[in-house]
Amino acid sequence: MKIKKNDIIKIISGKDRGKTGKVIKVDGKSLKITAENINLFKKRVKPKQGGQKGETVLVPRHFNISKAMLVCPNCKQPARVGYRLEGNSKLRYCKKCQSRI
Repeated sequence: MKIKKNDIIKIISGKDRGKTGKVIKVDGKSLKITAENINLFKKRVKPKQGGQKGETVLVPRHFNISKAMLVCPNCKQPARVGYRLEGNSKLRYCKKCQSRI
């Protein structure tokens, strides 16, 4: 997986194209991610106690990982991600500016 939890992403296609957000959850099996303030849907919530009113809240839903690109923390632009071996560790790097992510 090239995108991990707490990464900043930019949406490249779909109804939220151009928006950026922080990744909340990554599902590696189905290749779907959930991000803050992206792909929001309305959900109706029942009242918790008697006398209260129910409400409608906006909830982020998951979407396919192919619709997002990682934003490089160094050059602040969406970029492809590569892997490099340094010693015994495998590190991600930005293919635009060659900096470590």
